[in-house]
Parts: sequence; C-alpha cells; structure tokens
Amino acid sequence: MSILVFVENADGQVKKTSLEAVAYAAAISEDVIALAMGNNIDQSELEGLGKYGATKVLHADDEKLNQGIIQAYATVISKAMESTGADILVLANSSLGAPVSARVAIKTDASLVSNVVDLPDTSAGFKVKRSIYTGKAFANVELTKDKKILAIKKNAAEVKEADGSAAVEKFAADLADSEFDAKITNTDKATGEVLLPEAEIVVSGGRGLKGPENWGMIEELAKELGAATGCSKPVSDMEWRPHHEHVGQTGVKVSPQLYIAIGISGAIQHLAGVNSSKNIVVINKDPEAPFFKAADYGIVGDAFEVVPKLTEAIRAAK
Repeated sequence: MSILVFVENADGQVKKTSLEAVAYAAAISEDVIALAMGNNIDQSELEGLGKYGATKVLHADDEKLNQGIIQAYATVISKAMESTGADILVLANSSLGAPVSARVAIKTDASLVSNVVDLPDTSAGFKVKRSIYTGKAFANVELTKDKKILAIKKNAAEVKEADGSAAVEKFAADLADSEFDAKITNTDKATGEVLLPEAEIVVSGGRGLKGPENWGMIEELAKELGAATGCSKPVSDMEWRPHHEHVGQTGVKVSPQLYIAIGISGAIQHLAGVNSSKNIVVINKDPEAPFFKAADYGIVGDAFEVVPKLTEAIRAAK
C-alpha cells in the first residue's frame, strides 16, 4: 500500500509538522512517498526525509510553486497520487494543508478527515480518531471511499530519527497557466527566533502584565526555554503585541508540549486555542482565575515576582 505525504517547507527547511506526517505514514506502510514543491528547498532536507520513513521523494521543482497557490498545489498532489498509485494522502492539518486537502478530496473523490490524532483502525473497514470541539472530545470516523486523505493534528505522531536517506526524483506536473490565476500579493510573516505555530514551548502573557513595556520578562523566559511568545486577544487588540502572537479561538491555535500562561485569566476563547497543549502552566495572582481549572500546574503569585525567579532558576539549571 503506497502512501503519499505532502511535505511543507519554510525557508528551505521541512516543517516539523510534515516530519510528523511522514512518521505517521511510515507507521502505516513501508511504502511512503513524500512530495515537495518549489525550488527553494534544500536537497539535503529532501534526502533526509528517509530518516523519518520516506522511501522516495518526488520534487516538483518549479519556481511558480514557491508561493503556495492552493489550487496549483492541489493539482500537483492529485497528479502525484495518480502517478504513484497512492490511495492514501497524509499531510499536516496546517493553514496550508487544510484548504489543499479539501481541494484534493474533490479532485480525487476521496474521503477526508482532519485533526487526526491516532493511527487508523483497519480491523473492520478504515476508521480514524479525530479531535473535535477544539480538543474537548474525540470522534471515530469511518472512511468509505477508495481514496482517503488524513490531515494530521500537530503532535499526533512521534518523530523518531533513524538511519536512512531517500532517493529524490523530479516530478513534472505540467501545470496550466490557469492554475496560477490567483496571485499572492503580500505576505506578512511571523517573526522571532521560534515561530508560534511550530513551537514546542510557548510563553504567553495577558493584561496582568499591565503594559507592553513589561514584556521583556516574557521574552527573557522564552529565550531561556527556547520558546515562542504569545499573548491573549485583549493584549493584541490594545496593540501591546503584534496580532500574529494572538493565541485563541480567533487567533493562532497551538499544540505545544508546554504552554505557560502568565497574567491571563483564561477566557473560553483563549482556552479554545490552547487546550490541545500537552502541559499547561498558569501563573496568576488571582486564585479564582478560570485558567487554573484547565492547568496541569498552577502558581498563585505576582508575575513580576514569580517570572524573574523562574527565569533565573532555569538559567541556573542549565
């Protein structure tokens, strides 16, 4: 059984969520074919996909595919599925993967499941477990069509590196000019040493920090932890922090290994964006803050006293 995995990249490097998708596919089949697009990705990155379970990598080496035009990506993937005979497509449930997978499902008449969190159960049909209600519940979904598309939730698959190197082959999709009728005129990229959607650790601040001038201690703690910084919606609305750091239902949804919330009360809209985190630590001087009910660990105290001490303790432990 061949499985095709759509691999995303950023600045020439394969995204971790795509490595998870490759590892997930490798746990299902020994015949895993990765597909990468654009001419801005390092060859060594593609070959390195063999360490995570890919047996071969198809590279649509076309400069026009650098930007992520959704309809063009969907066409390339559909053609690659036909060329390889793959009946299953695996990809990350990302801001790019979600719309691309929907278009591929229409093009190939495939069953599509998003937010997949576990390997398929094939004992009686083909069923997968997916996260629903912003991570509050799970649903078991049966896929009945011949072709199947699985969009994997972040951190749903363990990435293990082994020995190996994948052979890279050029893949000519022969795209019509009409595939590029849509144009991306501007892109605002998140900045920082660690990008929020990819982060394993996130340190977020809320109105309890009293103003943008106090964000230095958030950034210092994040730097010691190798973490990304985030914030609550009121903070971004007041322009204390840029909008791309807004974590929540209407902002960025994160699933890090560790989420540290500092001076955030824990409104339901914020919790909807973070409740898939493996571990949540809350620091708040209000013992009745709703966030403590969702926390794995909580510290009742003044952030201006607790955070500097925590940062110093982490620095000393290093």
